[in-house]
Amino acid sequence: MKRTALLLFTLALPACGSSYAQQGPSDTLRAYAQALQEGRVDAAYRLLSDEAKRSMSLEAFRRAVRDNPDDALEIARAIARPAADPVVTATVTMPNGEELLLVFEGGRWRLDAAAVDLYGQATPRQALVGFLRAFERRRYDIIMRYVPDAEKEGLVEPAGGEAGAPRGEGAAQPAGPGGAAGSASADAAQKPGGRPGTAKGAAQLTPEKLKAAWEGPQKEQINRVVQAIKAALPTATIEETGDSASMAYGAGGTVAFTREHGVWKIKDF
Repeated sequence: MKRTALLLFTLALPACGSSYAQQGPSDTLRAYAQALQEGRVDAAYRLLSDEAKRSMSLEAFRRAVRDNPDDALEIARAIARPAADPVVTATVTMPNGEELLLVFEGGRWRLDAAAVDLYGQATPRQALVGFLRAFERRRYDIIMRYVPDAEKEGLVEPAGGEAGAPRGEGAAQPAGPGGAAGSASADAAQKPGGRPGTAKGAAQLTPEKLKAAWEGPQKEQINRVVQAIKAALPTATIEETGDSASMAYGAGGTVAFTREHGVWKIKDF
Protein backbone atom coordinates (compact mmCIF):
# COMPACT_ATOMS: atom_id res chain seq x y z
CA MET A 1 0.00 0.00 0.00
CA LYS A 2 2.81 2.39 0.85
CA ARG A 3 4.53 1.63 -2.42
CA THR A 4 1.32 2.38 -4.29
CA ALA A 5 0.89 5.66 -2.46
CA LEU A 6 4.46 6.64 -3.22
CA LEU A 7 3.97 5.81 -6.88
CA LEU A 8 0.84 7.95 -7.02
CA PHE A 9 2.71 10.88 -5.51
CA THR A 10 5.65 10.42 -7.88
CA LEU A 11 3.37 10.25 -10.89
CA ALA A 12 1.66 13.43 -9.80
CA LEU A 13 4.83 15.47 -9.87
CA PRO A 14 5.63 15.48 -13.63
CA ALA A 15 2.34 17.22 -14.30
CA CYS A 16 3.60 20.22 -12.36
CA GLY A 17 6.41 20.85 -14.81
CA SER A 18 4.18 20.39 -17.86
CA SER A 19 2.28 23.63 -17.28
CA TYR A 20 1.07 26.01 -19.95
CA ALA A 21 1.24 29.79 -19.79
CA GLN A 22 -2.43 29.96 -18.75
CA GLN A 23 -2.11 27.17 -16.16
CA GLY A 24 0.57 27.37 -13.52
CA PRO A 25 2.01 24.52 -11.44
CA SER A 26 -0.16 25.40 -8.44
CA ASP A 27 -3.28 25.24 -10.62
CA THR A 28 -2.30 21.79 -11.85
CA LEU A 29 -1.63 20.56 -8.31
CA ARG A 30 -4.98 21.85 -7.06
CA ALA A 31 -6.84 20.38 -10.03
CA TYR A 32 -5.20 16.99 -9.50
CA ALA A 33 -5.90 17.02 -5.77
CA GLN A 34 -9.52 18.07 -6.30
CA ALA A 35 -10.08 15.37 -8.89
CA LEU A 36 -8.80 12.70 -6.51
CA GLN A 37 -10.86 14.04 -3.61
CA GLU A 38 -14.02 14.04 -5.73
CA GLY A 39 -13.37 10.58 -7.11
CA ARG A 40 -12.85 11.81 -10.69
CA VAL A 41 -10.05 9.37 -11.35
CA ASP A 42 -10.00 9.76 -15.13
CA ALA A 43 -9.72 13.55 -14.78
CA ALA A 44 -6.78 13.13 -12.42
CA TYR A 45 -5.11 10.73 -14.83
CA ARG A 46 -5.36 13.25 -17.67
CA LEU A 47 -3.19 15.63 -15.64
CA LEU A 48 -0.27 13.20 -15.60
CA SER A 49 2.66 13.63 -17.96
CA ASP A 50 3.13 11.34 -20.94
CA GLU A 51 6.01 9.63 -19.16
CA ALA A 52 3.83 8.97 -16.11
CA LYS A 53 1.09 7.53 -18.31
CA ARG A 54 3.59 5.20 -19.94
CA SER A 55 4.58 3.99 -16.47
CA MET A 56 0.98 3.32 -15.42
CA SER A 57 -2.04 2.67 -17.61
CA LEU A 58 -5.41 4.27 -16.94
CA GLU A 59 -6.82 0.97 -15.76
CA ALA A 60 -3.89 0.42 -13.38
CA PHE A 61 -4.31 3.98 -12.08
CA ARG A 62 -8.02 3.42 -11.48
CA ARG A 63 -7.28 0.19 -9.63
CA ALA A 64 -4.59 1.81 -7.47
CA VAL A 65 -6.94 4.62 -6.40
CA ARG A 66 -9.86 2.22 -5.85
CA ASP A 67 -7.78 -0.22 -3.78
CA ASN A 68 -6.13 2.51 -1.68
CA PRO A 69 -8.69 5.30 -1.22
CA ASP A 70 -7.25 6.58 2.08
CA ASP A 71 -3.76 6.88 0.61
CA ALA A 72 -5.11 8.67 -2.46
CA LEU A 73 -6.96 11.20 -0.31
CA GLU A 74 -3.93 11.74 1.91
CA ILE A 75 -1.79 12.49 -1.15
CA ALA A 76 -4.48 14.80 -2.51
CA ARG A 77 -4.62 16.80 0.70
CA ALA A 78 -0.81 17.06 0.85
CA ILE A 79 -0.23 18.29 -2.70
CA ALA A 80 -3.14 20.72 -2.52
CA ARG A 81 -1.10 22.77 -0.03
CA PRO A 82 2.43 23.22 -1.43
CA ALA A 83 4.91 24.68 1.04
CA ALA A 84 6.09 27.32 -1.44
CA ASP A 85 5.23 28.68 -4.85
CA PRO A 86 6.53 26.25 -7.50
CA VAL A 87 9.31 27.39 -9.80
CA VAL A 88 9.05 26.06 -13.34
CA THR A 89 12.40 25.32 -14.96
CA ALA A 90 13.65 23.62 -18.09
CA THR A 91 17.07 22.18 -18.88
CA VAL A 92 18.41 22.27 -22.43
CA THR A 93 21.44 20.14 -23.32
CA MET A 94 23.71 21.68 -25.94
CA PRO A 95 25.60 19.62 -28.57
CA ASN A 96 28.81 19.92 -26.52
CA GLY A 97 27.12 18.51 -23.42
CA GLU A 98 26.69 21.85 -21.70
CA GLU A 99 23.37 22.29 -19.90
CA LEU A 100 21.49 25.58 -19.88
CA LEU A 101 18.82 26.23 -17.28
CA LEU A 102 15.76 28.29 -18.16
CA VAL A 103 13.26 29.69 -15.64
CA PHE A 104 9.62 30.49 -16.43
CA GLU A 105 8.96 33.99 -15.07
CA GLY A 106 6.14 36.39 -15.83
CA GLY A 107 4.79 34.25 -18.63
CA ARG A 108 8.17 34.04 -20.40
CA TRP A 109 11.11 31.66 -20.42
CA ARG A 110 14.33 33.35 -19.29
CA LEU A 111 17.93 32.16 -19.10
CA ASP A 112 19.32 31.39 -15.66
CA ALA A 113 22.44 33.18 -14.41
CA ALA A 114 24.49 30.06 -15.18
CA ALA A 115 24.15 30.89 -18.88
CA VAL A 116 26.61 33.76 -18.49
CA ASP A 117 29.03 31.90 -16.21
CA LEU A 118 31.45 30.40 -18.71
CA TYR A 119 33.53 28.73 -16.01
CA GLY A 120 30.91 27.69 -13.47
CA GLN A 121 31.35 25.07 -10.79
CA ALA A 122 27.84 24.76 -9.40
CA THR A 123 27.47 21.18 -10.68
CA PRO A 124 29.95 18.50 -11.77
CA ARG A 125 28.80 18.82 -15.39
CA GLN A 126 29.17 22.60 -15.32
CA ALA A 127 32.65 22.22 -13.84
CA LEU A 128 33.67 19.78 -16.57
CA VAL A 129 32.31 22.02 -19.32
CA GLY A 130 34.13 25.00 -17.84
CA PHE A 131 37.36 23.02 -17.55
CA LEU A 132 37.13 21.89 -21.20
CA ARG A 133 36.48 25.46 -22.32
CA ALA A 134 39.51 26.69 -20.35
CA PHE A 135 41.65 23.88 -21.76
CA GLU A 136 40.70 24.73 -25.34
CA ARG A 137 41.69 28.34 -24.71
CA ARG A 138 44.88 27.35 -22.87
CA ARG A 139 43.68 29.32 -19.84
CA TYR A 140 45.78 27.53 -17.26
CA ASP A 141 45.02 30.22 -14.72
CA ILE A 142 41.35 29.24 -14.94
CA ILE A 143 42.11 25.51 -14.98
CA MET A 144 43.65 26.03 -11.55
CA ARG A 145 40.17 26.76 -10.21
CA TYR A 146 39.24 23.15 -10.90
CA VAL A 147 42.23 21.66 -9.03
CA PRO A 148 41.43 20.45 -5.48
CA ASP A 149 43.25 22.32 -2.73
CA ALA A 150 45.42 19.39 -1.60
CA GLU A 151 46.78 18.77 -5.09
CA LYS A 152 47.27 22.47 -5.67
CA GLU A 153 49.43 22.68 -2.55
CA GLY A 154 51.48 19.63 -3.55
CA LEU A 155 50.20 17.46 -0.71
CA VAL A 156 49.61 14.27 -2.70
CA GLU A 157 51.81 11.56 -4.11
CA PRO A 158 52.52 12.02 -7.83
CA ALA A 159 50.27 9.89 -9.99
CA GLY A 160 52.02 6.92 -11.54
CA GLY A 161 54.95 7.11 -9.14
CA GLU A 162 57.19 9.32 -11.31
CA ALA A 163 56.93 12.96 -12.24
CA GLY A 164 55.23 13.34 -15.56
CA ALA A 165 55.09 9.58 -16.08
CA PRO A 166 52.34 8.68 -18.55
CA ARG A 167 49.45 6.63 -17.31
CA GLY A 168 47.79 4.23 -19.72
CA GLU A 169 44.20 3.75 -20.75
CA GLY A 170 41.29 3.06 -18.40
CA ALA A 171 42.26 3.05 -14.77
CA ALA A 172 45.59 4.76 -15.43
CA GLN A 173 44.87 7.86 -17.45
CA PRO A 174 47.25 10.81 -17.87
CA ALA A 175 47.09 13.13 -14.92
CA GLY A 176 43.96 15.23 -14.69
CA PRO A 177 43.75 18.49 -12.71
CA GLY A 178 44.33 16.64 -9.43
CA GLY A 179 46.84 14.16 -10.78
CA ALA A 180 48.70 16.86 -12.66
CA ALA A 181 49.24 18.66 -9.37
CA GLY A 182 51.16 15.68 -8.06
CA SER A 183 53.04 15.25 -11.30
CA ALA A 184 54.02 18.88 -11.86
CA SER A 185 54.82 19.50 -8.20
CA ALA A 186 57.05 16.46 -8.16
CA ASP A 187 59.30 18.12 -10.74
CA ALA A 188 60.34 20.51 -8.00
CA ALA A 189 61.23 17.63 -5.68
CA GLN A 190 63.94 15.87 -7.68
CA LYS A 191 66.40 13.98 -5.52
CA PRO A 192 70.13 13.88 -6.24
CA GLY A 193 70.86 11.54 -9.12
CA GLY A 194 67.72 12.51 -11.01
CA ARG A 195 65.30 10.24 -9.14
CA PRO A 196 61.94 11.92 -8.54
CA GLY A 197 60.98 12.60 -4.98
CA THR A 198 57.51 12.48 -3.50
CA ALA A 199 55.18 15.36 -4.26
CA LYS A 200 54.29 15.59 -0.62
CA GLY A 201 55.56 18.91 0.65
CA ALA A 202 56.82 19.89 -2.83
CA ALA A 203 56.42 23.31 -4.35
CA GLN A 204 52.93 24.51 -5.12
CA LEU A 205 51.38 23.85 -8.49
CA THR A 206 51.26 26.92 -10.71
CA PRO A 207 49.66 27.64 -14.09
CA GLU A 208 53.18 27.71 -15.56
CA LYS A 209 54.00 24.21 -14.28
CA LEU A 210 50.70 22.89 -15.55
CA LYS A 211 51.33 24.41 -18.97
CA ALA A 212 54.83 22.94 -19.09
CA ALA A 213 53.46 19.45 -18.37
CA TRP A 214 50.44 19.55 -20.64
CA GLU A 215 52.17 21.22 -23.57
CA GLY A 216 55.30 19.17 -23.06
CA PRO A 217 55.65 15.48 -22.10
CA GLN A 218 51.91 14.89 -21.57
CA LYS A 219 50.62 16.86 -24.58
CA GLU A 220 49.65 13.95 -26.82
CA GLN A 221 48.06 11.95 -24.03
CA ILE A 222 46.16 14.83 -22.48
CA ASN A 223 44.77 15.88 -25.85
CA ARG A 224 43.60 12.34 -26.55
CA VAL A 225 41.86 12.06 -23.18
CA VAL A 226 40.22 15.49 -23.49
CA GLN A 227 38.82 14.56 -26.89
CA ALA A 228 37.40 11.32 -25.44
CA ILE A 229 35.74 13.25 -22.60
CA LYS A 230 34.27 15.78 -25.03
CA ALA A 231 32.84 12.99 -27.16
CA ALA A 232 31.22 11.29 -24.16
CA LEU A 233 29.93 14.37 -22.34
CA PRO A 234 26.69 15.07 -24.30
CA THR A 235 25.17 11.71 -23.37
CA ALA A 236 27.18 10.79 -20.28
CA THR A 237 25.60 10.24 -16.87
CA ILE A 238 27.32 11.82 -13.89
CA GLU A 239 26.78 9.93 -10.64
CA GLU A 240 26.81 12.03 -7.46
CA THR A 241 27.33 10.71 -3.94
CA GLY A 242 27.61 13.42 -1.32
CA ASP A 243 30.66 15.53 -2.13
CA SER A 244 31.96 13.10 -4.74
CA ALA A 245 30.90 12.43 -8.31
CA SER A 246 32.12 10.45 -11.28
CA MET A 247 31.54 10.20 -15.02
CA ALA A 248 32.60 7.29 -17.21
CA TYR A 249 34.00 7.95 -20.67
CA GLY A 250 35.82 6.13 -23.43
CA ALA A 251 37.20 2.63 -22.88
CA GLY A 252 37.20 2.52 -19.11
CA GLY A 253 38.11 6.11 -18.32
CA THR A 254 36.54 7.95 -15.37
CA VAL A 255 36.40 11.60 -14.45
CA ALA A 256 36.43 11.95 -10.66
CA PHE A 257 34.94 15.07 -9.06
CA THR A 258 35.05 16.42 -5.53
CA ARG A 259 33.17 19.30 -3.93
CA GLU A 260 35.19 21.82 -1.94
CA HIS A 261 33.93 25.02 -0.37
CA GLY A 262 30.60 24.56 -2.11
CA VAL A 263 32.00 24.26 -5.64
CA TRP A 264 32.90 21.26 -7.78
CA LYS A 265 36.47 20.47 -8.79
CA ILE A 266 38.04 17.76 -10.91
CA LYS A 267 40.11 15.34 -8.89
CA ASP A 268 41.35 13.15 -11.71
CA PHE A 269 40.62 11.73 -15.14
